Amino acid sequence: MKEYQTITEISGPLVFAEVDEPVGYDEIVEIETDDGRTLRGQVLESSEGVVSIQVFEGTGGIDRNASVRFLGETMKMPVTEDLLGRVLDGSGNPIDGGPEIVPDDRIDIVGKAINPYSREYPEEFIQTGVSGIDGMNTLVRGQKLPIFSGSGLPHNDLALQIARQASVPEEEEGDDEEGSEFAVIFGAMGITAEEANEFMDDFERTGALERSVVFMNLADDPAVERTVTPRLALTTAEYLAFEKGYHVLVILTDITNYCEALREIGAAREEVPGRRGYPGYMYTDLAQLYERAGRIEGKEGSVTQIPILTMPGDDDTHPIPDLTGYITEGQIVMDRDLNSQGIEPPINVLPSLSRLMDDGIGEGLTRGDHADVSDQMYAAYAEGEDLRDLVNIVGREALSELDNKYLDFADRFEEEFIQQGYDNNRSIDDTIELGWDLLSELPKESLNRIDEDLIAEHYREDETEAAEVSAD
Repeated sequence: MKEYQTITEISGPLVFAEVDEPVGYDEIVEIETDDGRTLRGQVLESSEGVVSIQVFEGTGGIDRNASVRFLGETMKMPVTEDLLGRVLDGSGNPIDGGPEIVPDDRIDIVGKAINPYSREYPEEFIQTGVSGIDGMNTLVRGQKLPIFSGSGLPHNDLALQIARQASVPEEEEGDDEEGSEFAVIFGAMGITAEEANEFMDDFERTGALERSVVFMNLADDPAVERTVTPRLALTTAEYLAFEKGYHVLVILTDITNYCEALREIGAAREEVPGRRGYPGYMYTDLAQLYERAGRIEGKEGSVTQIPILTMPGDDDTHPIPDLTGYITEGQIVMDRDLNSQGIEPPINVLPSLSRLMDDGIGEGLTRGDHADVSDQMYAAYAEGEDLRDLVNIVGREALSELDNKYLDFADRFEEEFIQQGYDNNRSIDDTIELGWDLLSELPKESLNRIDEDLIAEHYREDETEAAEVSAD
């Protein structure tokens, strides 16, 4: 293996070196510094006679005397089922004090695109235990459903709640048949040490760590490592799903930090910037991550993704949420006003959407009345929201009795349906029954999105009204 001492330039996270033979794109590099440290990097660009290398651990301590070795292979993730319960750094090295990982296989982290012909359409429900998601924006196995949040909002609390509570209904029923197990891959990029400690305390306290693999890239870790972390996490997820038959939920936080790392590397390479300084290829790069979710025909497992991103300035037209929205199948939107009212989790269901919800709910999946109840609650809550604006102008006294009921519904919907706290795990039955409780506040004739047979079966008339009707 040739060693080169031909470093010509160091720029930010990049090192430029002269070579006398062709070097492959994405090839792994070892750089040995004068003080005996060995740093790992990856070939970012290879042209005749010169290569640019991004160094995962940062370029501190590298000078012209450092030696460069090209290993002749791309970066691989050592995978095994024993990874469950382990905590790794952003480069895939164990940081939990446990034993060294003995891999069953080493898999290229770039992954292979799922053949569209082999893709199985996602249509099986995942229960998160969160009413705002299960009831109104249902998550389906194999889906990619991001959480759009803002700086200072409790998206990490929601992520932990989902990681703790998520389950597949077949597993809950406790069938003796061979059902697939459920696993969570948690990839954290650019989070603070305080956030990392909160995550780990919660994982250990609740026992969720036993079925999880955690990748931690902290804010003071090199930005270049941030571009590798989600790929390591997704490679592990694909192995567990398609080789071992697990249903895997991948939670990636925070995609905004990942995109900032792309921008930093792009600036160091002196690339022509795109919108707001982000690289022009950011759409392609994000798609390479998000499209690794899905199901494959003939394989038992599935990979479901919940990427979390904080919208800079709460701006949903910012390139990161904008491009993410194009690629993914919906979004869960967290709301600053609901958060200030103390609603936990502060999910605003009106701009939220799950494009695959219709295929993952109904008889045999959730409940036969799920779709009708969800549609009616959307309509009633939207009506209540519109009336709130009108009340600010004319006051409640000027509204009709029905309008006042819509206003009361909107208040109760937020305070009882969306509000549930971060430790309350609601089953899908609990969620839909709660929906019927709220809808029963409205007159029967206003429930125009629900089948009449379902209304007759589930509508709860007020006891005094029922007594008056029977007396008549």
